Amino acid sequence: MLPRIALINPVLTYTVPPEITTGTGLDALTQCLEPFVFHLAPLTDGFCREGIRCAARSLRRAFHAGSDTEARRDMALASLCGGLALSNAKLGAVHGLAAPIGGMFNAPHGAVCARLLPFVMETNVRALEERTPTAPALARYREVAAILTGDATAEVADGVAWIRALSDELAVPGLTDYGLTRSRVAAIVNKAMLSSSIQGNPITLTEAELTVLLTHAL
Repeated sequence: MLPRIALINPVLTYTVPPEITTGTGLDALTQCLEPFVFHLAPLTDGFCREGIRCAARSLRRAFHAGSDTEARRDMALASLCGGLALSNAKLGAVHGLAAPIGGMFNAPHGAVCARLLPFVMETNVRALEERTPTAPALARYREVAAILTGDATAEVADGVAWIRALSDELAVPGLTDYGLTRSRVAAIVNKAMLSSSIQGNPITLTEAELTVLLTHAL
């Protein structure tokens, strides 16, 4: 299933509409962020850092001006970096939840990841600070915050706030738009806890934590 050649051509994305740019762009960012905070596959760190940096400076621009050639190039590179990273590391709870959602509902994968990202990031940070405050993943989240904000002194909370503000600006829809209801949350969480992606999450989230964050994302 691995291609012999992959052609990454941002010109093909110039006419992608804003809502598709949002989902695919935030998914590309997620695919760089999750392997980075996994922290056990250091050979992918360079891909992750570059992908996060590209998305941070260009996703807004690509959303507001689809023909911005530099922004589209950055987002194509971010997507490539994310693919290289996830192929050689693990993902996390965003993709762990997105997989069963995609199988159970007619919901675009990128849009689902885009919606889940701020809630998962916030939940992960809270769980790490409460249960393992010296975990390497918190230092990774702090570095993510510095890259996203462009401020070397940024704290973890600043990164979470940046992601949430970006999601609001890009008008990421709630999961109810794709037919998800509270009655289906438990089934999704049960499937997510068995997924391979969630094994890469920087901390094991409880069933209750996954239930709360997914409910907030509806």
